[in-house]
Amino acid sequence: MSLHPTEETPALLAAARRVARFMETLADEGLAGAFAPTDVVIVENFPPFVFAGPGAVERWAAAFRLHVHGVHGLRHAFEEPFEAVVSGERAYLSLPTTWTGVEQGRAFTERGGWAFALVRVDGAWRVCGYGWAPTARVEG
Repeated sequence: MSLHPTEETPALLAAARRVARFMETLADEGLAGAFAPTDVVIVENFPPFVFAGPGAVERWAAAFRLHVHGVHGLRHAFEEPFEAVVSGERAYLSLPTTWTGVEQGRAFTERGGWAFALVRVDGAWRVCGYGWAPTARVEG
């Protein structure tokens, strides 16, 4: 059960899905409308680990492409949000996530949590920051 359920939860999830779709497809058009236009901060488990400042999204996208080079069939599955909180034009979303794919011929499953900070831009929720924390990985 989600803490602080809100009627905005589906719209918050839609923003997270746009980011995940880019990660699955690596198609630049998948980034359209996903992130806030400025002041984005991304914390990841691949170098340089923090992407911030002007061009943060573009640098993150390029680094992510390198990170998943050789990974095939990358897919995400969201669990029910653990927490969704809206305060004015800002929101927070805690989202348990499972990634699956094939790397170097071996299937893997990676579980973790995404903490999203979102901002409402022109009536739509956009990611202004997120942190990814893997909590388990199974290969084979």
